[in-house]
Amino acid sequence: MASLKTAALRGLAFAIPVMLGAGSIVLSDSLAGAPGSKTTTRPPTPVRVITLAEQDLIPRVTGYGTVAPARDWRAVARVEGEVIETAEALAPGQVYPAGTLLLRLDDSDLKLDLAQIDAQLASLDVKEATIRASLEIARADLELAQADLARQERLTQQGVATAASLEATRRQELSARAKAVEAENQLALTGAERNVLRTARSALERDLGFVEIRAPYDLRITETNAEIGQYMARGQTLLSGEGTEAVEIAAQFPIGRIGPLLRTIEGGGTVLDLNARVSLPAADHDVTWKAEVVRQGEAIDARTQSSAIVVRAEDPLSQAAAGSRPPLRRNMFVEVTLGAPKTRALIVPRAAVAEGSALVVGADNTLEKRPVSIGFTMGDLAVVTSGLAAGDKLVVTDPTIAVPGMDVKPMEDAATLAQLVAEATGQPAAAGAGTGGGGGGKKKDSAQ
Repeated sequence: MASLKTAALRGLAFAIPVMLGAGSIVLSDSLAGAPGSKTTTRPPTPVRVITLAEQDLIPRVTGYGTVAPARDWRAVARVEGEVIETAEALAPGQVYPAGTLLLRLDDSDLKLDLAQIDAQLASLDVKEATIRASLEIARADLELAQADLARQERLTQQGVATAASLEATRRQELSARAKAVEAENQLALTGAERNVLRTARSALERDLGFVEIRAPYDLRITETNAEIGQYMARGQTLLSGEGTEAVEIAAQFPIGRIGPLLRTIEGGGTVLDLNARVSLPAADHDVTWKAEVVRQGEAIDARTQSSAIVVRAEDPLSQAAAGSRPPLRRNMFVEVTLGAPKTRALIVPRAAVAEGSALVVGADNTLEKRPVSIGFTMGDLAVVTSGLAAGDKLVVTDPTIAVPGMDVKPMEDAATLAQLVAEATGQPAAAGAGTGGGGGGKKKDSAQ
């Protein structure tokens, strides 16, 4: 019995795996078939965009130049003499109001020469009176001689007087005439000599006006070459100075940058129609002065190929404030901004329209690439004249892979738009707008 049970168990251990294998083969035929398809959808690529609209724009361009006084002054000695007086604390850097006596030369020699001429004129008065008296006598003697000659001529015709007597009378008449003419000539020479002396006297009086050097206008002294006790020769420079009422800056601007500004002015315009602002960048704030365009340079700079435009800032000294606003002084390197009147334009970030094309998000949230035309650029912005329109969603950051037609998810970039609008009008960006490229936190100290 035991052997039969053992044999049966061994048979089952062999048969069961065989039956399971056969069953799996049968089932595998019925379950065989193609695997189901699995569909995957790529999510849209997020991109930052700004919705375009016409904005206020103050077209402007920036140039650089050095400050120079509007008027330079130099006092040259027109008479010679010793310096006997100067203004108090006369030295470079001192400022004096118009009319201030800056320097006086010794006028003793001029006064002596003037006294000598006055004495000569007085002498001429006496001489002229004597000559006039002599002339009266000579004319009276001539009249007598002429009457005697007429009588002798009648007597000679009547045969009473001789020819010799007539000739003697004629000689007397000629002698009297010569004395009268000589007196008249002396009187004329005396008048000419008087005119010479009067002219010399006027010249001396004029020279006396040159011994005092006064400030012709509000003046800052830049150089002094005269001290008390020093003898100054005619033609020698005594003082140098500069006017304080205004300064001028000949700022250099690249060729072709002014024309687009003028084209934004309705009806066209010239550089004189542009407004100007002078800036002196500081570490924590910008100091600015209002200025006026006065003229354009006469030539193009050969080295930089730039054009000079001269602007004028009035009364820079009165606007100075210790510690915050220095006065505009000679040779300061400053920034000059020229601006046209405010206008409306379609403005975009300059980087978004590089190489004449731009990416926009279409109505179906797909990328489109468009050619654009740029009127002019200004800092980080560009003015679009064609290719884009108000309402377009302009991509302001390049996606990793930019393929026209790809699905994107537009995200409005308010910070970039705020910074763009602020730059267009020259105003500081609002707080928190720095994520779009910096908002500019400098304080502006403006003299308007």
